Amino acid sequence: MSRTYSPDEMATPRDPSREPRETKPGPHRDEEGQDQGRSGGAENQPRPNQAQEVQKPEARAVEPRKPYEYRNRTYALRSSEIQTMTDIGKFRAVDTKDLREFAYGGDSKHLEADLTNLRRQGLIVEREIPHQETAPRQLVALTKQGHRLLIATKSAPQDQALYHGFTKPREAHHDADLYRLYQRGLEKIARERGTNIRVILDLELKKNLYRDLARAKRNGNSGDAKTEIAERHGLRVLRGKIPVPDLRIEYETSDQEHARVDLELATEHYRFRNIAQKVRAGFSIYARAQDASNLRRVLDQHELTAEILSL
Repeated sequence: MSRTYSPDEMATPRDPSREPRETKPGPHRDEEGQDQGRSGGAENQPRPNQAQEVQKPEARAVEPRKPYEYRNRTYALRSSEIQTMTDIGKFRAVDTKDLREFAYGGDSKHLEADLTNLRRQGLIVEREIPHQETAPRQLVALTKQGHRLLIATKSAPQDQALYHGFTKPREAHHDADLYRLYQRGLEKIARERGTNIRVILDLELKKNLYRDLARAKRNGNSGDAKTEIAERHGLRVLRGKIPVPDLRIEYETSDQEHARVDLELATEHYRFRNIAQKVRAGFSIYARAQDASNLRRVLDQHELTAEILSL
């Protein structure tokens, strides 16, 4: 269910992870979703919870709020609220039902208390977003203010992109779906005792990929460099194209080796060519229960063996 961008749209980097970082936050999206930002920060920005292993989320502890000073204003926040803001920022938009299930262990009272406090301080915005195929969903996103506070408090690893503001409804639902997809990816990582998790959305992958392709084109060697560029980004060229997953999760194994999982959320609207390309790229394919059987049947009809996992 990847977003569609052309190389020209993504050729200009905003704050690429492999280039020198500024000490101030980069461009930001306003609350209506007009621009997007990365987590910049100082070069000595620490990586919180580096040694913690990935485990199945439990209900977040209720604790007293602590003061956080930023731009002549004091915010009162629990660690659970900081973590919730970080989760939201990684995916741009998250369904409040999924937050309750995965982050709060089903504790609606604690979730609503945290969201109410964050809304009251202008750190998140919550909206009912219409959906073409299902009932409207209650989604939550960071405000520009919330995004900047996370950077100021160094609440995410330096190389973790954070976003704020809502996009178009279809994109917002896509982002929210990726949060649930992420939970399935964590199951595999937990079995490998993975640490130092980094979430990379498809738009970040495409931005970096198209930037390098555009640079190679300017240098007159785009054809020869395409395979090398794809491999540099952990991808491959298939029939002249470079498939990009909906979501990539990077982590370190118990042996301190760098690893990743590439996840794709397929829908009933996928044509065989689309899903076959994702399968041959080596992505783990997930689908909603109501879509999985149809997708398996499409693959069987073309004698392509692949596992379609239920989301």
